[in-house]
Formats: sequence, structure tokens, C-alpha cells
Amino acid sequence: MKSVIWSLLSLLALSQALTIPLLEELQQQTFFSTKKTVSQQVADLVSNHYSKDEIVSLWKEIELEVPKKKIQEAFDKFVKQSTATSPVRNEFPLSQQDWVTVTNTKFDNYQLRVKKSHPEKLNIDKVKQSSGYLDIVDQDKHLFYWFFESRNDPSTDPIILWLNGGPGCSSITGLLFEKIGPSYITKEIKPEYNPYSWNNNASVIFLEQPVGVGFSYSSKKVGDTATAAKDTYVFLELFFQKFPQFLTSNLHIAGESYAGHYLPKIASEIVSHADKTFDLSGVMIGNGLTDPLVQYKYYQPMACGKGGYKQVISDEECDELDRVYPRCERLTRACYQFQNSVTCVPATLYCDQKLLKPYTDTGLNVYDIRTMCDEGTDLCYKELEYVEKYMNQPEVQEAVGSEVSSYKGCDDDVFLRFLYSGDGSKPFHQYITDVLNASIPVLIYAGDKDYICNWLGNQAWVNELEWKLSEEFQATPIRPWFTLDNNDYAGNVQTYGNFSFLRVFDAGHMVPYNQPVNALDMVVRWTHGDFSFGY
Repeated sequence: MKSVIWSLLSLLALSQALTIPLLEELQQQTFFSTKKTVSQQVADLVSNHYSKDEIVSLWKEIELEVPKKKIQEAFDKFVKQSTATSPVRNEFPLSQQDWVTVTNTKFDNYQLRVKKSHPEKLNIDKVKQSSGYLDIVDQDKHLFYWFFESRNDPSTDPIILWLNGGPGCSSITGLLFEKIGPSYITKEIKPEYNPYSWNNNASVIFLEQPVGVGFSYSSKKVGDTATAAKDTYVFLELFFQKFPQFLTSNLHIAGESYAGHYLPKIASEIVSHADKTFDLSGVMIGNGLTDPLVQYKYYQPMACGKGGYKQVISDEECDELDRVYPRCERLTRACYQFQNSVTCVPATLYCDQKLLKPYTDTGLNVYDIRTMCDEGTDLCYKELEYVEKYMNQPEVQEAVGSEVSSYKGCDDDVFLRFLYSGDGSKPFHQYITDVLNASIPVLIYAGDKDYICNWLGNQAWVNELEWKLSEEFQATPIRPWFTLDNNDYAGNVQTYGNFSFLRVFDAGHMVPYNQPVNALDMVVRWTHGDFSFGY
């Protein structure tokens, strides 16, 4: 609790918790005018919960470290930084003549803008492309997208909407780093053709959401998954209005990491609209964070040699993880019950600090248990810097119609907004139940060398999920997954009905990055209807 990181997180958490709209009792003006401490106000809010004493105790620990004056200073600084308008470029301002604008009376405050000059000249791929923005006019929010048609047959191939996680990381990461897109960026800051691109047999949309990510921008910030889900649904409606030739294509939404939050809610949002103009054909989530209560439990076995890889921390640290987990579990259960910042922020901070720190202290890559992080990098991979340098070139930004003067692969402000709204520890697996019960296929896949969203935790929540065929799914044996082209033993699959779990061998957090050939086999088979992978 006394580490610099914990003090900083606590300070930010406390300052941000005062501004969550769902908790008017703890808004800044109330806190600084009341004689009650934050912990006393928290006690009032959770008075009927069995973990009340533990929740209040954790907030008291935070208060001891953070004087009221410091909280006010942090609050002022955080609000000033996080409400600043993203830098809009003026080197080559775009006029209305540069865009085709799509509107719909059903969505009064939304419009889709498609750039007239296409980005093909960048030589990322030779296929037809489109880029532009979804504008949420009344909220001054602008979501950037980049669309690539299939290399095969765009008229019959499926469409994939791809989202990266974070929260706050750009989907261009998937496009130009993970080998999901048609090219990847080399150390010479040049695009290199990718023969294993997902657009070999599908058209792919890379959407930068929520606002504040990549080339998306706003004078306001989204801090929760529900808002991001609605924006994504409207984007799809306007996209298919602009490109009606793809309405008959099977649509699959896919992503990884924190997209384990995004995608269940987005899919549920789509399903909830009886008057939607398009159909959802499937959901794919890779190494996602979807059911934190279950997944937190599996940090210990993954670090301690029970996940198919050697033990990477000491026996004493393994015992310590067992000791601290019950408190993490109780705090997360409180978050699940109340689903507000007062309960969810402490759960996230405590669980992350106590369950991740022994592992991160080793210097190992949280995204790949086999490797150390590249030296001098924030996110462990030097190649991410290549992508940033490429996307910050004026000719690239001009070609895709960027309205933002600088590109960052991951945005810390967006990350903090989601973290301190309590979004990170909230449950999203229940939305998968809705989707499965609507007979929409769902694939959960996980590289088995990831630590942060490891395969053990993903397999566990999948098997604990309650849905109409859950008993049949749980009784299904785990079987080998062989690739079609070369019959490689690439992983294990558990599948029943429209639900599948795939363990991908020798891949980390980003399966396409580590196993591009096998990932392509997976996605082509899934999006073309082989939901059971041959069984």
C-alpha cells in the first residue's frame, strides 16, 4: 500500500471518484462542503453489503495517504487535463467538399463522414479502402475508422469490425502491428506486405473507439463501456447505409484484451434493436477481460507453473498470491453488486496491485510470459513505436483524413477515465449470455502464453457462464484443433452449439502477432461458418 504507484493510483482514484455522475453524494462540491470524510460517505452508500467493513477500510487507507488539500489539487489537475480538446490539425484543413456525409433521421445527432480521396496511395494494400469519421455532433465526439475490402471477393466475403482494447489503445495497432491488417510497419518506418492479413478472405473495418483513442477526438471523454457500445452500433448503421452492397455480408465483431468488455456490450446493444438494418453473425474475443471475478483467480496458477509454462515467481510469492486473493474476490463481488466507482475502483486498484505486482517485478512481459519487455518501451514492444512514427507522418495523416495532429498508440487519459469510473472490474459476461441465447455464435480464443488476460481465466469463465446450453457445453470434451492447410496441431477447442473456446498454443496476448498463420486459419473458418472447427 505504501508504494509510489499505489499512492498515485489512490490519489487519482479518489479525486476521480468524486466526479462520477452515478454518485452525486460523492461529487466534488459535496465532498469539499461536507464534514463527512469520503470513507464515512462510502459507509453510508454500502451500508447493507456484507463487505462493507472491508470496502470502508480500504478507503480509509487511501485517506491516510492523501490529505484533503492534495485531493483538491489532484482533482483540479485531472479535470483540467482530461477536458482539454484534442489537438485538431490545421496544416491541411479539410473542407466540406473533401467529405461525403451520411445522415439518418433515426440518429439525429450522428453523421458519418467518408473522405473522398482514398488512402490507397499509402500502399498498405491495393484493395479499395475508405476512411473517415463518425461524428456525434451534440457531444463533439469524432470516431475515426479505416476500412479495407477483401482481397478475395468483397461481394460475398464476410465483414469484420476490429477493436483493440486498453482501454485507450488504437485499433491501428491491430492493423499495422499485430498482422491483422494488410501490412505491418518495419523499423525503417515502411509498410511491409502481410500475406496472413485477415482481409485475405474478409473485408475489415478498424474502428478507433472510444473517443480519445488514435485519431478519434473530442472535447469530452467517454469513461464507460456502455456509451462506447451505443456509438459503435450507430457507426455500423451509418456504415451500411453508405455501403449497402455489404448488407448481405456476414458481419462479425472482433477484438482483444479490454474488448472483452466492449464486445459483449456492443453485441448486446446490436441484438436489442429490433429495427436494425443489419444482422450480427458472430462475435470473436481474444484474450479478453470479460468476467474479472473469475479471471482474477487465475493469476496465481498462471505465474506458478499451472498454465502450461514454468513457474516464474518464487514459492513465497505464490503463497502470497493465494493469501491476498480472497480480499480481491470480496471487493470484486461488492463491485458486481453495486457497479459504481465507490466499490469498483478499490477492487481494481487492490486486485491489480496485489495480484500483478509479484509478476511485473520480475520484468517479464505481461503480454507474453516467455519474454522480457523490449528495453525502453512503455508497452513492451518496440514495433509499437514504429507504428506511432508512421502514423505521425504528415503524408499518412493527410491520406487518411486525420483531423488530429498527433497519433498515440495508447492514450493514458482514456485509460484513467475507464479505470476511475470503475469500469475495469465490472462484469460483462452476462451480455454474452444474451448473445448466445439469441443464437448468435461466440468464439472466445486465448493465446496460452499471455499473463494479463490468460487462457486459464478465460476458459474458467466460459465454463461457468450460464446460458441455455451451458450444461451441454460444460460436458463437451476438449479436443485438438488442427489447421486446415497443413494439419498443424495448433491448440485445443471446446465447442457446443454456437459457443466455442479455443486455446491457441504458443501465442501471447496478441494471437495474430505470435501465430499469424494459425490465427488466419481460425478467423477464416469461424467467419465462414465452421463454428465447431471441424467437430
